[in-house]
Amino acid sequence: MATNPQSSTLSLTLNGEPRRVAPGSIADLVRQLELDPAKVAVERNGDIVPRSTLAQVPLADGDVLEIVHFVGGGEVDAPVAQDTWTVAGRTFRSRLIVGTGKYKDFAQNAAALAASGAEIVTVAVRRVNVSDPKAPMLTDYIDPRKVTYLPNTAGCFTAEDAIRTLRLAREAGGWDLVKLEVLGEARTLYPDMRETLRATEVLAKEGFLPMVYCADDPIAARQLEEAGAVAIMPLGAPIGSGLGIQNKVMIRLIVEGAKVPVLVDAGVGTASDAAVAMELGCDGVLMNTAIAEAKDPIRMARAMKAAVEAGRDAYLAGRMATRRYADPSSPLAGLI
Repeated sequence: MATNPQSSTLSLTLNGEPRRVAPGSIADLVRQLELDPAKVAVERNGDIVPRSTLAQVPLADGDVLEIVHFVGGGEVDAPVAQDTWTVAGRTFRSRLIVGTGKYKDFAQNAAALAASGAEIVTVAVRRVNVSDPKAPMLTDYIDPRKVTYLPNTAGCFTAEDAIRTLRLAREAGGWDLVKLEVLGEARTLYPDMRETLRATEVLAKEGFLPMVYCADDPIAARQLEEAGAVAIMPLGAPIGSGLGIQNKVMIRLIVEGAKVPVLVDAGVGTASDAAVAMELGCDGVLMNTAIAEAKDPIRMARAMKAAVEAGRDAYLAGRMATRRYADPSSPLAGLI
């Protein structure tokens, strides 16, 4: 007489579906399903079976089992290529540029720079203190052979003054990569774009490589690029205000239209502002007051370093789409 194959198997309900399986332990069943007993949780007839006992608990006819594991997750991080940026043929790792004003002393400034990881610092050009020529200087604390000095024209309100300042800077240190800003008024420190454009044209013809502070205006940004700007630096908010990025739309339009690096310059107040700038696709962020006037400048410098890196990673990752309604993050299939 032929043997009924079902007489040697057990009838179970597994994850809501009837199934016939060979006798054995729960661990045996898990392995038959090509799963790892160490990576699942099992409920038998309404009771959780400790993972350590799966090999000792025998299956019985009529058992109702739920076997679950985690879904989603991810793989081990693959090596990430060094994310650098280039301006006027010079390549940098850090996308954070910091200023050198408003610190209590040069030592604090140097410590904040080290904490920030920045490779470029902006420096103002000022008259030598002839009454005390041996007074400490910035170069005593921040070595221009190790950190790129970016002479700027802070405090200049005409194209002529800005051009004159940068000619002196080049003579003093040989710098041709410079930061140009021509201000329109003392109250807002908003850029005078007519004077800025005029200065950019002259400086470019004289061999300078101007990174230019400007209004958050995509048309003005394009004109500056055509005039010879090697980087466009729209303000996020008025200089020293700490208001954060006030016009994300215009910054994004500048980024989309530019063929040279775009860096937010001015207005950053805290780490989240720096992250927002980077998430908009900017190549970098320049800040001074946000670090120098923090209660703990060194700690804020570290925070800004992390924020710029996080914002850049988020931009490269590509954010999720926004939706009007909820969308469950856990799959509904396989729901217990």
